[in-house]
Amino acid sequence: MPIRVTAEPPLKDLFTPGAAAARGGRPVAGMFLSSGDPTAAEICAGAGLDYLLIDGEHAPLSLESIQAQLRAIAGTGTLALVRVPALDEVVIKQVLDLGAQNVLVPMVHTAEDAEAAVRAMHYPPRGVRGVGSALARSGRWNRTAGYLAAAGEQVTLLVQVESVEAVAHAADIAAVDGVDGVFIGPSDLSATMGLLGQQGHPDVVAAVKQVIADVKAAGKVVGVNAFVEAQAREYVAAGADFVNVGADVALLARGSEALADTWCPAPGEPDAGPRGSY
Repeated sequence: MPIRVTAEPPLKDLFTPGAAAARGGRPVAGMFLSSGDPTAAEICAGAGLDYLLIDGEHAPLSLESIQAQLRAIAGTGTLALVRVPALDEVVIKQVLDLGAQNVLVPMVHTAEDAEAAVRAMHYPPRGVRGVGSALARSGRWNRTAGYLAAAGEQVTLLVQVESVEAVAHAADIAAVDGVDGVFIGPSDLSATMGLLGQQGHPDVVAAVKQVIADVKAAGKVVGVNAFVEAQAREYVAAGADFVNVGADVALLARGSEALADTWCPAPGEPDAGPRGSY
């Protein structure tokens, strides 16, 4: 007899009252996986974060590399969230068939965009997702009992608010049935505000906090990307339910720079010398 497979809990389960109480009330925290490397994914999956965000929008990822990372993360207790490159029902279908249960759709500017994202996540009659689970990892090749009937409850849809237009429509976006939460992208938001690269500008921060308030008022969870700890904590204090606090490539870049600063000083700088063993 084939092994019967049980689906992992969806990301939305992290925000139930019971899950929040089990965490002691702290916010959900995760990080980007942008290297595309399954070994990096496996290392980060063992670190103790709540989720890992596989970035199919800005990282050089193929469907195969996304699937490899999903496999590396599976069973670790850390949940995987996949950001697709665009609001594209074909790409969303493919990512779901790879076994992703949690999807983040970028550049959602209106309620109509959000409704299109919901349709892409669900089988007919609710949506337009193509049916191919017998051929795919999503239903474990028909080893997940009742997959087709339960698939809609086993997925989480987050949509990304990251433009001036989206900020104006945040409440309507959050109110769309099937949208489980909103993720705020201050980088693109700052660019659309004419403040490119100024994620910490007071006007950008104010816009982020307005979205947090609007989404919370709509009864949905809201998160934000914030690599600077003080900024992340400010957004948590404003009501953010989850924060994306780093990236594998950023950790590698800053860590390697620190080593170079210590061991390869520029000419004229003092030689650091040995710093002990490990």
